[in-house]
Amino acid sequence: MDMHLNEKRHLGKVRALSIHADYRCKHSGVCCTMDWDVPMELRVYRSLQEAVSAGRLKTSAAAVGLEPFVVDPALPEDAAAIFERRESGACVFFEEDSRLCIVHRDLGEEALATTCRTFPRLSVDDARGTSITLSHFCPTAASLLFRDDVPLEIVESPPAFPRADYDGLAVAPDDLPPLLRPNVLMDLDGYAAWERHMVAVCAAAPDAESALATIGLDALSLRSWTGGAGALAAAVARLPHDIVRGAAHESLAISLAAYREALQCVSDEMRPDPDEAGLEAAFATHVAPEWHRFPRPLTRYVAAKAFASWTAYQGRGVATIVRGLEAAFALVRVEAARQCRDAGAPLDAERLKQAFRQADFILNHLAIGEELAEAWSSAERS
Repeated sequence: MDMHLNEKRHLGKVRALSIHADYRCKHSGVCCTMDWDVPMELRVYRSLQEAVSAGRLKTSAAAVGLEPFVVDPALPEDAAAIFERRESGACVFFEEDSRLCIVHRDLGEEALATTCRTFPRLSVDDARGTSITLSHFCPTAASLLFRDDVPLEIVESPPAFPRADYDGLAVAPDDLPPLLRPNVLMDLDGYAAWERHMVAVCAAAPDAESALATIGLDALSLRSWTGGAGALAAAVARLPHDIVRGAAHESLAISLAAYREALQCVSDEMRPDPDEAGLEAAFATHVAPEWHRFPRPLTRYVAAKAFASWTAYQGRGVATIVRGLEAAFALVRVEAARQCRDAGAPLDAERLKQAFRQADFILNHLAIGEELAEAWSSAERS
């Protein structure tokens, strides 16, 4: 399939999960201090350079003496420059005291580079409009998984995400829809019904394991659909409404295998050391006994991975989607064990929040999405 990054064509309806619909930045500063290369478009670079030259924009006090922009012929073709960083890794326009972006504060949102403007939004733009989920590496986004004030569902026109040209996965009008199974395409109505079904299962399931077990069985059933059996959306509607009980894992072995697979999809220069020492013991001692206390945030994390999924377009069918959900959930187990091992303490809400953050750091910011989808597509041979 010939999808495109950063090439938006549709400005139709915007959809998001209800738990994300009112997202607002809480100025944690994480995205501004991560030692990331943040590119800017030529228009943004020229505008910011002019503002610096005119004295309308200044770097933080801690960055005095540093040139604010790095220009290098080796930068990607669509990047005119990147923001300079301080020795700590913080952007030169990040103000420590206020935890604010100086560009945003002094020049407004329209002056931001696309990456800065859209993080932590992850979008899919297709003929239906724009679907937006969030990277829970953002602490504010991770906190939204724990809310209990709204039912879990897909909503249209979310207040946090107006119609705009979001940076993400763009599906051109002549691109193919997601695959149901290898060599068999879904149509967009059928895919939208499957996406709604996955989220509805997560909303109804008593825990994430049951949600995954149910979605897995439903995907297996749906894969047998043929065009002569009526519309795919109708086949989704005929899926059972019962939730299948899934069992919590007593061991970390399967999750560690998924973790290693994800790390293989990270480029060599970005790949972290595995750091698995003591995780199995920490899981058994500190994670497994407390896991049952957090069904709501865990099922909502699964829903956030099922909605606005790049894997749906990059993989080879609904079995690939399910494998991706299982892998994301596995990474949360691994990262929860790591948080508890390092703290020498049982799993609590804060450590689970950090586990969500670290899992999404790997899946959304380190790993190469196409390679993850390719690895997870092995599920189509089962």
